[in-house]
Amino acid sequence: MKRREPTGPEDPMYGASSSSTSPHVGDSDCRAKKPKGNDHEVFLSFRGEDTRKGFTDHLYNSLASAGIYVFRDDNELRVGEKIGPELLCSITQSKISIPIISENYASSRWCLRELAQMLKCKRSSGQIVLPIFYKVKPCQLRRLTGSLGDAINAHIENLDETVVKEWEEALEEVSSLKGWVSDNVDNGHEGTLVKIVVRKVASELKRLFRLIVPNQLVGIDDRVEEVMSLIDPKSNDTRIVGIYGMGGIGKTTLAKVLYNKLSGDFECLSFVANIREISWRKGIESLQKQLIYDILRSPHDVSTVDEGIGVIKCRFTSKKVLILLDDVDDKTHLNALVGDGSWFKAGSIVIITTRNKSILDEAGVGYMYQLNELSLKQSLILFSRHAFRKDSPEIDYQVNSRDVVSTTGGLPLALEVIGSFLCGKTKKVWKDTSNKLKKVPEKKVQETLRISYEALDLEVQQIFLDIACVFIGSSKQNPTYMWDSCDFFPESGIEVLCVMSLIKIDKDGKLMMHDQLRDFGREIVRLENQKEPQGRSRLWIHEEAIDVLESNKGTSKIEALRLDKCGYRRSYTGELFRELTSLRFLQVNAANLVGDFLNLLPQLRWLQWEECPSDFAAANFHPKKLVVLDLSWSGISEDWGGWGPVKMATELKVLNLSNCRSLRRTPDLSTFKSLEILSFEGCWHLEEIHPSIGDIKTLVSLNVRCCKRLKELPAGVGRMEKLRELLLDHTDIQEIPISRGCLTKLETLSASSCRRLAQLLESVGSLVSLTLLDVSGTRIEELPKSIGSMKELRTLDASNCASLAHIPSSIGHLSSLQCLLLWGCPSLREIPDSIGNLTSLAELHLARTAIAELPESIGNLQKLRILDICRSRVTELPGAIGMLAELQELRASGCKNLKGLPSEIGELVSLNKLSLDKSGITGLPESISKLSCVQNLSVRYCQKLREISELPSGITALRITCLSTSLPHLSQLTLLKKLTLCDCPWLEYLPKLPVGLSMLSIARCGKLKAVTDLSNLKHLSELYLEECYELTEVTGLESLQSLYNLRVRECPNISGLDGVESCDSACST
Repeated sequence: MKRREPTGPEDPMYGASSSSTSPHVGDSDCRAKKPKGNDHEVFLSFRGEDTRKGFTDHLYNSLASAGIYVFRDDNELRVGEKIGPELLCSITQSKISIPIISENYASSRWCLRELAQMLKCKRSSGQIVLPIFYKVKPCQLRRLTGSLGDAINAHIENLDETVVKEWEEALEEVSSLKGWVSDNVDNGHEGTLVKIVVRKVASELKRLFRLIVPNQLVGIDDRVEEVMSLIDPKSNDTRIVGIYGMGGIGKTTLAKVLYNKLSGDFECLSFVANIREISWRKGIESLQKQLIYDILRSPHDVSTVDEGIGVIKCRFTSKKVLILLDDVDDKTHLNALVGDGSWFKAGSIVIITTRNKSILDEAGVGYMYQLNELSLKQSLILFSRHAFRKDSPEIDYQVNSRDVVSTTGGLPLALEVIGSFLCGKTKKVWKDTSNKLKKVPEKKVQETLRISYEALDLEVQQIFLDIACVFIGSSKQNPTYMWDSCDFFPESGIEVLCVMSLIKIDKDGKLMMHDQLRDFGREIVRLENQKEPQGRSRLWIHEEAIDVLESNKGTSKIEALRLDKCGYRRSYTGELFRELTSLRFLQVNAANLVGDFLNLLPQLRWLQWEECPSDFAAANFHPKKLVVLDLSWSGISEDWGGWGPVKMATELKVLNLSNCRSLRRTPDLSTFKSLEILSFEGCWHLEEIHPSIGDIKTLVSLNVRCCKRLKELPAGVGRMEKLRELLLDHTDIQEIPISRGCLTKLETLSASSCRRLAQLLESVGSLVSLTLLDVSGTRIEELPKSIGSMKELRTLDASNCASLAHIPSSIGHLSSLQCLLLWGCPSLREIPDSIGNLTSLAELHLARTAIAELPESIGNLQKLRILDICRSRVTELPGAIGMLAELQELRASGCKNLKGLPSEIGELVSLNKLSLDKSGITGLPESISKLSCVQNLSVRYCQKLREISELPSGITALRITCLSTSLPHLSQLTLLKKLTLCDCPWLEYLPKLPVGLSMLSIARCGKLKAVTDLSNLKHLSELYLEECYELTEVTGLESLQSLYNLRVRECPNISGLDGVESCDSACST
């Protein structure tokens, strides 16, 4: 029986979750580093006169005290009739929005605009919206009664009908979301509600950060099950579980899978990674700070380890925590972070990974799991995936494969690296490698890795060592410029390292490396000179680097020097760099460079100088070979004294000026003849870019995102021949300068949320290489006819354009288009027949448009996977829809004019998800039972739906609102896991339910008398009963051994809940 430990007042969430949302491609991001930038985690929207000095102020301060970054809209950003870029950015960038809907909320146009924008973000990017219904009922929003209705009527008299209609729909939509009704929580005690909301927000923020684990893991399930038996989530005691085993065996991966599996039952979570590495570089205190912040959501200054222990012991006793401590290599780590487990509330779980079992023994860890090597069968599968790209060896390589696998000791990392190394190699190489491996002592994984390393060319080895020492977690783009300048041939080198599984590049283009490979690379550098760091090529440990520099012991052997921020505002004179004649990488964040630098740093290619001072004090600083310069987060202005020296770097490829908040205009940029990457992102006060930018013929990427005061680009930008990326999101730009026949290399043009952008010039058609065009959230009224010339365009995003009324027929010429987003365009009434010519189209999003009819030609979209017409005016679906053989999702929720579905719907052989909530359908066609692939069917709040015919047998999730007195037979739906019945006013009894059900939710079924005989639902874990006023009986609870969450609300006639005690569920009534 699964137990959920109570953590305070129960969380009485109102209503059901919302219907499916539309994905948004190319969504811009205004976020900056925390805590320097304006990155808010939560946006609060409220009516000041109702709640500003009371509930909202209490909630805001409680969230802030919990360490949560909150934006409270308190009128300071409200200017004019539209949401300005700063306020828009604050809503868009927030992870969670909380509208506090009170009696006078709807009387404020600003509140309604904010609410509409929150719901747009929910649909476009999955933002979490948690409404609080403060002294109002959700039904008032649906029916628009009382003061809410009066407010909307007042707006109708003064505003455009379509605007008010959008607000009405926003109020209706938010009423169906899960939230809190203030009067229903602890008899209206606001303090309790605040605590519940803070806890929920903290929990949701944690859930957004699930740990990333590889796909298609081999042999993981059995291991997870074995460790789970030790953890025993049902237990009331605190469990500290140690996972031990040699490096490269998969301890961290196993621990991450366990963490993700358990995290849903905890609100206080912390994953402390790379403890061995971080404690060495930054001290145990930095680890304590992270743990304290993760659990308390509040930063604490910790100057000593004992002070950190005191905070943890004192503040964590009431917290039920899930903590993962990764790569512990000293008992002092455990003593400083978790002690013996008595510091935490009962039910807490601590997972530790270590290579050294004796650490667990010394700490008295009671539950230990030794992670052993993979079996021969599992090893062969993993090896084959990398050597042959399938689960088994080629027939004529079976013997060779077994020979190699038998020498790797079942170590996943070794199998992956050696398998990748041998992929495509001759049998002679296989035999030689097997012989080398047989000479390696068993389980000496680093010696196994050396075989792959030594097979690399010298230049690729240098790239590997650079990554291991200074570039893990960095974007691959900028280091590539440095390596290219050093003649390391990075394009082929990075490809070789990836193919050989020595590095990985994540979805964001960042360079990643297994810690065992990192340690291996760093050990190679350490062995260059074991006793004297100045004799090594790379210094990445701050203490060693600063000792060498400040003791003036630098040598020509040093190529990379990284000084962390613990040297904050130190000054380094030119004399200290005199002997560093080979230095090509220098990181000196937040430091001063002073004195004479004449003829110094002749090989410097990379200078990372974040937060450099506004006063430039380095004389004769002329790093002529510099290719990457990072001055982000600095206080420099256009008058900064360092511009002259910087302009002498004629080979400069990357100039990063992001978040330089004092920069109002740029200097003359014409001397940067080689520049390729230029970023001003987040320079809030930048108003002018010097026209000389047009002279940079080499520029590949220009980023001015979130330069909120920038109104125009120099005309020369439109004539750049090599520009591939132009990012203009969240600026005040009114026109994109595109000269006909220029920008022919441009691949990405993103101008999302440029609220002053009213048109795209016809010259946009000359962008023949464009693959992404994002003009979402702009004021454009039509797309230009020339758009059909963009033969390479894959994504076109014109969503959320309130004025967009016309799509030209030339759009049918976009033969490469895969994703077309037009949702949120209320002025758009039709799409051209030529859309049927988009043979590559996979996603078509038309939600919240005025489109009433889909053309028959839509049946020609043979690759279409998602069709979204939610809340559009579509009256019927064409019969040709049955020709969409690849269609997986059909979203038609909120289509109130849609009366039914064509019988051809049964021909959608790939359809997986069908959403019809709040549509006007009166019934479902019999052919719907033929949809063998449908797993998710939702027909809630369909006011005209009288009866439901036979349902597809493969459904796993079913949500129904029906006006009938009975439901269709459900017991034959053997795969059904989740059933939601809501607003079925005439339903008196439930049919027999399928035995595999895990979640049952029944809400607002006013005539329902009884929920009987639940005893056969052995897998039911969640049961929700809400607002069923005639419900008197619920039986069979005592047999529900899997039930852990039972919520009964506003069911006043239930006489009792027999069996609740034996279920041991988290119950609120």
